[in-house]
Amino acid sequence: MAFLPTTVKEVKALGWDYIDVILFTGDAYIDHPSFGAAVVGRLLEAEGYRVAIVPQPNWRDDLRDFTKLGAPRLFFAVTGGAMDSMVNHYTANLRLRSNDAYTPGGKAGFRPDRVVKTYTQILKRLYPHVPVVVGGIEASLRRLTHYDYWDNELKPSILVESGADLLIYGMGEGVVQEVAKAMRNGFNMKLLRKINQVAFLADREYVERLDKERTLRLHPYEVCRKNKSAFGENFTAMEIESNRMASDRILVEPTGERFVVVNPPRPILSTEELDHSFDLPYERAPHPRYRGKGDIPAWEMIKFSVNLHRGCFGGCSFCTISAHQGKFIHSRSERSILREVERVTQMEGFKGYLSDIGGPSANMYRMGGKNRELCAKCRRPSCLHPKPCPNLDNDHSGLIKLYEKIRAVKGIKKAFIGSGIRYDLFDKSNYFEQVVKHHTSGRLKVAPEHTEDRVLNLMRKPSFSLFEELNARFKAVCRREGLRYQLIPYFISSHPGCTEQDMRALSQKVLGRLNFTLEQVQDLTPTPMTLSSVMFYTGENPYTHEKVYVAHSQEEKRRQKAWFFKK
Repeated sequence: MAFLPTTVKEVKALGWDYIDVILFTGDAYIDHPSFGAAVVGRLLEAEGYRVAIVPQPNWRDDLRDFTKLGAPRLFFAVTGGAMDSMVNHYTANLRLRSNDAYTPGGKAGFRPDRVVKTYTQILKRLYPHVPVVVGGIEASLRRLTHYDYWDNELKPSILVESGADLLIYGMGEGVVQEVAKAMRNGFNMKLLRKINQVAFLADREYVERLDKERTLRLHPYEVCRKNKSAFGENFTAMEIESNRMASDRILVEPTGERFVVVNPPRPILSTEELDHSFDLPYERAPHPRYRGKGDIPAWEMIKFSVNLHRGCFGGCSFCTISAHQGKFIHSRSERSILREVERVTQMEGFKGYLSDIGGPSANMYRMGGKNRELCAKCRRPSCLHPKPCPNLDNDHSGLIKLYEKIRAVKGIKKAFIGSGIRYDLFDKSNYFEQVVKHHTSGRLKVAPEHTEDRVLNLMRKPSFSLFEELNARFKAVCRREGLRYQLIPYFISSHPGCTEQDMRALSQKVLGRLNFTLEQVQDLTPTPMTLSSVMFYTGENPYTHEKVYVAHSQEEKRRQKAWFFKK
């Protein structure tokens, strides 16, 4: 199977006289299921559509990259890539990064700030009558009014700023095929507005016709700019609805004379639907156009890894996973996973070591509620905070058996777990011992994030005492098995609610009493559509309206981070 075409020459070689969908992405084109542009392209291709990809177009010259393939028959699609472009470009203290992991050679400067907005505005200017559909994490997390850390202000929905005709939020499987089908005979907004998991701009007349029982009116963008509490209330409504198993609520947010309408999410993907997405005929490699231009760091990191599932029910305040992938777990079948493992063993350069067999949280595969009817009624954003849900089935036995089958695949010497593990999810099985003995590369990474309960509660993380128990258990396993392994904890500074005194306490416990040497520190970056970003901007917990201390200045942030390295 060939790569999807990226140039006029490649399109002509296929004998095409038209293209249905042209997809613009801020990343280099890597044909692999870990990269959204490839997934969307392959999904549409499987439905019979002709799809081309334009990776990292030059937005600063005569814009020939935006016009070289002409206009598509159906629509342009735009994604910022696998990572938010502003997080990609800037450190937490707002310094410009010198590299880009999604570009050949790791070179910076091949994408603009705010990729989705920039690309869409260019396309709408060049082709005003061609629909533009935006998606991916950058668009998804900006579907409603959001706090922008980089400009330090509230911004309206990216639909307003970019001029896009439609926004697909969350993961695109299922949705993008419906969008293409609705446009097969021309742009039909009436059909598009019936699709779940899309957002769009509408006039007052349309909004007034919506079912009042299903419509949840949010505070207008203009009100949120004047009233921080109103913005916080919008966030809680959005977070609750997006984390429900079967929400039918339509969110409506007035912005100027128009209304941002967010349709309910689709039902969670079945195992068969997720398998279909992962089983598509990917080349599992960067496009040949990048030969001789240097390695793509993000590809080098994941090329010998296998993703087991999507979604995360941890609900951490600073994390965007549940806002984008959802709270409920979508798991692949063992057949699909083992087939991919076998494919990896045949890849050039593979020496027998899988770098990761995991997911957003490595040990959530096939987990969920024992009673799904109770899950359908649940409004909690986290199944683990403030304490694990009694309805949660956290049985690790199936995952242990899957690991055994992966280890038994011919050509596999070792299968590591590089994804984060939720140790507050462990059951009474020997899962942890199995991970340490068979799936650790010598360094096991975990993320307690902090030591102080008040801060951890705002982060939606468990008590630090659980990490201390894990540390003791890890040392015991290593002594018993004769392993000289390290436990690598990660911590966050400058999270809302965290003071310099809290960081001093962390330093005393971690560097002092537990005698860890820390090598990586994460200063919080408040990303859109997270509880942490809302608390950072408003100075209060939107659920309780309790005031929260926030380290806003770079000097405050620097002093907090410095405690990590004090002896």
